[in-house]
Amino acid sequence: MEKPVIIFGAKGIAHPALEIFNSNNVVVFGFLEEDEKLHGTEINTVSVLGNTEDDGFLKLIGQKAEAFVAVDDTKYRKFLVEMLHDRRKVQPVNAIHQTAYISSDATIGHGNFINAKVNIGTAATIGSHCILHSGAIIDHHAKLGDFVQVGAGSVINADVTVEEGAFIGSGVTIISGVTIGKNARVGAGSVVISTVGNGETVFGNPAAKVK
Repeated sequence: MEKPVIIFGAKGIAHPALEIFNSNNVVVFGFLEEDEKLHGTEINTVSVLGNTEDDGFLKLIGQKAEAFVAVDDTKYRKFLVEMLHDRRKVQPVNAIHQTAYISSDATIGHGNFINAKVNIGTAATIGSHCILHSGAIIDHHAKLGDFVQVGAGSVINADVTVEEGAFIGSGVTIISGVTIGKNARVGAGSVVISTVGNGETVFGNPAAKVK
């Protein structure tokens, strides 16, 4: 990556995103953050420059800098992705840790956060703007939609489908062939052995619906 990166967001995954870009010898120009109390502070010597909607910084995106959206909240992440598309006609870049393994025939979209020791298997499909935390395994032929979050150490087995906006907690195991519906939530440590409907929350071993 020849251009420096501006990271949108200065909380949550912003600091590990900085570490990922540093490990790949990509220069981070600075952070943009809506919380004004963080303006002027630094994360590992990199400054929080101003607001995420500041035209003075936005005009750099696409011409002199790339963008990465480091925001955990899905709704706000979608807002920033749409803003970058509408105002700058760009897609955020991927942040992929050097120790992640990605199969040569896996398919990956834009703007994904893929942390250390993530393993993405043969013919797996990862959408755009997903967050895959350390040690997550996405096995062969699994399919993740856009804006999916997968917690540290979770195992998404072969032929699983995780639809847009779903949240998978840390240490979850999803058995082969299961579908996790749109915007569903799976609690940490759960073992999912059957399909989870759109918007449902499940927890436990085996995972059961939480009312």
